[in-house]
Amino acid sequence: MRLRSRKRASTPTEIVAAARVDRRTKDMIPRLQAGEIAVIKHRDLDRVAADGLIEAGVAAVVNCAESISGRYPNGGPIRVVSAGIPLLDRVDPAMMDAIREGDVLTLDGEEIRRNGELLAKGHVLGALEIEEAMDEARATIGTELERFAENTLEYVRKEARLTFEPLTLPPLHTHFQGRHALVVVRGHDYRDDLAHLRAYIREYRPVLIGVDGGADALLEMGFTPDIIIGDFDSVSPRGLECGAELVHHVHPDGRAPGRENLLEWGVDYVEFVAEGTSEDVAMLLAYESGAQLIVAVGTHATMVEFLDKGRPGMASTFLTRLRLGPVLVDAKGVSRLYEGRVRRLDIVLLVSAALIAMLVVGIVAEPIHVFARGLWVTLKDIFSG
Repeated sequence: MRLRSRKRASTPTEIVAAARVDRRTKDMIPRLQAGEIAVIKHRDLDRVAADGLIEAGVAAVVNCAESISGRYPNGGPIRVVSAGIPLLDRVDPAMMDAIREGDVLTLDGEEIRRNGELLAKGHVLGALEIEEAMDEARATIGTELERFAENTLEYVRKEARLTFEPLTLPPLHTHFQGRHALVVVRGHDYRDDLAHLRAYIREYRPVLIGVDGGADALLEMGFTPDIIIGDFDSVSPRGLECGAELVHHVHPDGRAPGRENLLEWGVDYVEFVAEGTSEDVAMLLAYESGAQLIVAVGTHATMVEFLDKGRPGMASTFLTRLRLGPVLVDAKGVSRLYEGRVRRLDIVLLVSAALIAMLVVGIVAEPIHVFARGLWVTLKDIFSG
């Protein structure tokens, strides 16, 4: 899809900054420093990646792919541009190999230079152009929806039996029986959801499960995960050293992405063999371990969210939710219910405060003193007679 615009977007006359280069945007984000230029190759830039680039304070984004291809209305490009960050799109992918991380680049309009040498040209995306492309994508999303549904049904037929087979649980010190479990994925709105769940977490003390980068999401909000599960492709050293039990997700066919990283780091971990995405497997672990309720934060539930993750279907997620049934609830529902609920502790504190107030009034009020003395005299007369 070629983007069209009635008005060409403008950029600052010149941006000069060091470059960070990575074909996987999520691997680059932890290394980014404010004021750097992010050089990525990310077709259909997703919202979570865009938010990471914005939070890192990049000076500009150079994308050696189409930031919005028109397959679906991905929300990443508009967030970058709305944050005032220039987005140079459809740059020649060969530039990924032509520069090294740390090279100082100069962005001058649509040109990218290094030491005065012209390396490549791109197309500067503007907000109007992106909005038009998103409108077109919404109008033609039926084709993508049909393809997505077909892929989902195809994998449902293949994976249904595996999903409902008994699972062998890894040996864990964390106890789930009778407790709630909070499964955190660093997805859409995870910060807001965790912020609204603070009171719930304090009262119920659920088992905190971070799915890969979800561990760092918990740490950012002041919580320490009990368990980290996934392929460990986006967990920071801080997450690995926080004291959580590490569970490596292994597929039934033997695929175990990330195992070499765990072995290289020399950390203790256990393996859990199950089909599905890492967030699905985290929920299955909690469910099979006896969790009373599973609350999901930042997990993926819509077609757009799955396409953002580069997944052609959602079979494993569909089947996992069938297996968990009413035990699984979304964080937004819990926070809304919890906001209006009066806790038992609140009632106890209120009654205690009222009793203390009555006691204080009784101690200092003169009419009550007179009444008490009169009652005392009357009782003495009755019992002495």
